[in-house]
Amino acid sequence: MLSILNAHYQNDYKILLQFSDNKEGVVDLKDFILDGQIKPFKQLQDIEKFKSFQVDYTLKWNDDLDLALEYLYFKTFEKDNSLQPKFHKWGYI
Repeated sequence: MLSILNAHYQNDYKILLQFSDNKEGVVDLKDFILDGQIKPFKQLQDIEKFKSFQVDYTLKWNDDLDLALEYLYFKTFEKDNSLQPKFHKWGYI
């Protein structure tokens, strides 16, 4: 089962993610966070709060706020053509 093994803050709204399938990449969540369309995530516009994430299968910021693992994987590797069938199956493309 896919999960996040490690995550390291890089800069701005970027996090280096290591997944259980041995893939590693940087996810840029700037547009998602600053867009503010999903109100609970607006609090993460404060970069110090954004940097306070934890890894528990996926990324979470507290007991009430996390992001879907598949979304993070998609955003990290969305330009990888070999993963397009998986992203289509998940409904991201």
